[in-house]
Amino acid sequence: MNRVFFWMVCIGVPFSVLGSFYLSSTLMFIVYSLTIVALSAYIGRATESLAIVTGPRLGGLLNATFGNAVELIISIFALQAGLVNVVLASLTGSVIGNLLLVAGLSFFVGGLRFKRQTFNVHDARHHSGLLIFAVLVAFVIPEIFSQQVSEETTYTMSIAISIVLIVFYALALIFRLVTHRGVYSQPGDEPEEEETPEWSARKATIILGLTTAAVAYISEQLVHTLEDVARTFGWSELFIGIILVAIIGNAAEHASAVLMAYKNRMNVAIEIALGSTIQIAMFVVPLLVFLSFLIGQPMALVFTIPELIAMIVSIFLVISVTNDGDTNWFEGALLLGAYIILAIGFYFL
Repeated sequence: MNRVFFWMVCIGVPFSVLGSFYLSSTLMFIVYSLTIVALSAYIGRATESLAIVTGPRLGGLLNATFGNAVELIISIFALQAGLVNVVLASLTGSVIGNLLLVAGLSFFVGGLRFKRQTFNVHDARHHSGLLIFAVLVAFVIPEIFSQQVSEETTYTMSIAISIVLIVFYALALIFRLVTHRGVYSQPGDEPEEEETPEWSARKATIILGLTTAAVAYISEQLVHTLEDVARTFGWSELFIGIILVAIIGNAAEHASAVLMAYKNRMNVAIEIALGSTIQIAMFVVPLLVFLSFLIGQPMALVFTIPELIAMIVSIFLVISVTNDGDTNWFEGALLLGAYIILAIGFYFL
């Protein structure tokens, strides 16, 4: 598989530069998507090497951060193109994708190899509280209040709530990585056998830098093809953002989380799936709100009702599955089934 990704990068990157002069937007959308997925695989391998050195919590945070970097880059270029609805939809897709698709596939694949997999229940409950705070409070309130206030007030409210989200995300990191680091650890938090990283920290860092730069360029080209793809296939901006852009942007997390679950490193897998969702909701979303005003394409922190319901359903389903500190393949299948149902709904919406 690594050899396949290697050739995909070697062929895809130069083709992404030259192909736009000769091929249609639809074909180039496929080329850009496959190339980003291949580059994301290298991001995943590099962050996995760093995760082995730094431990499960910080390692999971690194995986989530660099995985979300792709999503952030695509969203910035989409904002510059004026595709505000696509950005909001892709952020919704990242939330439900991480909670249902990434977590579900991780639990399913890991569960096929191990009948019962355990993880730190305290970390899972901590993530659950943050998810409820970010989505049920910070995302629902603007939608409700925006119906009673002016558009200008909605923008002001969005900026104020975004500041609160970023502040509390920083406080959450300080709580877990500084003031209460190790307080809620339990047996099995670390792998029994010491793993050797595939790459050194220096090599992994260099690869992260190069792949992120390549992803930034290709993401800009990808955004320019979205409108043509939507017209060609008759897809809505909502479906493209929630399903396609979200899956492409989070490919690195998908691969990393599933690999960690397959190795029975469930704490890292949980950190990637749930931690990445929290980072999207409490850091990436408010950051994009700020950037949207700087770019000149204001984006209010207001999601549609279907988007909010999808995120709320995803959160409560994940909480019910992870609240006991262990999982199996059937619980993973339930999450995947929920994702498929939501995808069908958004396709026909």
